Amino acid sequence: MSGGKRNPELDKEAQQWIEAVIGEKFPGGSYDDALKDGILLCKLMNKLQPGSVAKICTQGGGFKLRENVSAFQNAARAYGLPDAELFQTVDLFEKRNIAQVTQCIHALGRQAQKKNFNGPILGPKMSDANVREFTDEQLRAGQNTVGLLNDGMNKGASQAGQNFGLSRHI
Repeated sequence: MSGGKRNPELDKEAQQWIEAVIGEKFPGGSYDDALKDGILLCKLMNKLQPGSVAKICTQGGGFKLRENVSAFQNAARAYGLPDAELFQTVDLFEKRNIAQVTQCIHALGRQAQKKNFNGPILGPKMSDANVREFTDEQLRAGQNTVGLLNDGMNKGASQAGQNFGLSRHI
């Protein structure tokens, strides 16, 4: 397997979260084999956002089952996941980068908390923006303070560097 380094603990957390949300256990076999056809991922999206995956293909060849993965990705994107948190279909279907698949599931867990999903929790809660409002008076007061990188604090140093003594002759 190429791609990112897998963390079995993160895989396990992702699997337990999916099982808790959809209310069914993974079939026997490996974590990646259970997710490969995209069926569990589509069921997960429909629990987080009912109706987000209209049609889940449960049988058919590889091409049909790849459609499930694509449907999951589109639903996850619509749910608010940025493209950087998603995985490529080949990452899962050809097991090229299962670590990215797990990262996507964890990102989905954070997004579910942000959207106040009333179910099992995966990972820490995403922080909200901490917007600060300053009055004009406060902003003016800040302009009069001594900054950390003025001549008084760094003794005349600049990005050009300081020169102590003789220069080296090479």
